[in-house]
Amino acid sequence: MGVGMQIACFGFAGSAALEGEAGAELVRLERFAKRIAGCHLAIEALHDQGGRARYDARLDLITRDYGLIPVEHCTDADPNAAVHRAFDSAIRLLERDSAAAR
Repeated sequence: MGVGMQIACFGFAGSAALEGEAGAELVRLERFAKRIAGCHLAIEALHDQGGRARYDARLDLITRDYGLIPVEHCTDADPNAAVHRAFDSAIRLLERDSAAAR
């Protein structure tokens, strides 16, 4: 009963290292596997007028009953940091919802 993940990169090629980092972050969600079945991670390169990239990570959680829990966007100059922050936000959201359900 693990948590699955789909990853999509927009505006850049992505990398095996970035996918590996996202996979490591996914492990952090395993403790919520009774509630969530998977997630969709979208990472988009956004370029400013000077050509510098910032990476926007969007994470949507898929519940066991096929509901969608959107997580706030996280943006950083480092795509790994943006992904890490998105998963941090997801964990805070799931913990808050779990505490409220008690």
